[in-house]
Amino acid sequence: MGSNAGGADRSSDNRSDVLIRIRAIVPELTPSEHRVAQLALDEPTESAARTVTELAQAADTSQATVVRFAQRLGFGGYPALRLALAAAGAAEHASSVDTVPGTDISAHDDLATVVAKVANLDTSAVRDTVSQLDLSALAAVVDAVVTAPRLDVYGVGASTIVGMDLQMKLQRIGRFTQMWSDQHLALASAALLTRGDVAIGISHSGTTAETVNALQEARSQHATTVAVTNFPNSELAQVADLTLTTAVRETTMRSGAIGSRIAALTVVDCLFEAVAQRDVPATRRALQRTRDAVALRAHRLPGR
Repeated sequence: MGSNAGGADRSSDNRSDVLIRIRAIVPELTPSEHRVAQLALDEPTESAARTVTELAQAADTSQATVVRFAQRLGFGGYPALRLALAAAGAAEHASSVDTVPGTDISAHDDLATVVAKVANLDTSAVRDTVSQLDLSALAAVVDAVVTAPRLDVYGVGASTIVGMDLQMKLQRIGRFTQMWSDQHLALASAALLTRGDVAIGISHSGTTAETVNALQEARSQHATTVAVTNFPNSELAQVADLTLTTAVRETTMRSGAIGSRIAALTVVDCLFEAVAQRDVPATRRALQRTRDAVALRAHRLPGR
């Protein structure tokens, strides 16, 4: 299993980390644990005010399930989880002051409210992603990319947009990168990778078969494999040497194709800037040369 992004040790962000961690493990929870998780996410302050017996009753489950849920999150027991939820609830309340109440977009919202809610949710996606981004994993990915003779990027659907953005950025600074969204082409390319090459798979859910299969093939060829996903225990993360996680709050009107794109692009930007920073003079030369080529020749016919 790859190195999962559990977040750097940042005490100032610990108040809300528990909610991010809960969202990350939702797909692997049992139905009874899921009910506990949903209560904690929907009502962190109210959940923290309940005893273990009261929370179990509210979630229609047993006290043992609540304790097991706390342990899944890395807590010794329910009291530690209770404290974390109280802090997270206070942090969320403070951040919501003077902002649009609620997160989901309803049929009755006017246009101004829709725009404000989208802005608030996108801001949260960026903030939460950065707060839990594993800097040691990111540094290892940067090391691998800087020395890689060749880079493959895999993604389908909305992840194609993120992958193309990464390809464009790295290509501009002289890092030979190919983005594959077709499964057959992705597998064929992955099969030709060798040790020292890097393959990056992008999938919000971490369960996209085409992306998982391509990254698995790249790993079998001894390339360094990287997963960009919202779920650190997903299938994609399982076949990755290194994992960079996003942190997205999905709502009824916002599918992963919206929230995940903003968060994944944030990770891509962090990766690109860190790679570019390793050799600033070379980066500036490459950007200038590509900029000049586009300015001189784009949209012009030969001889004109």
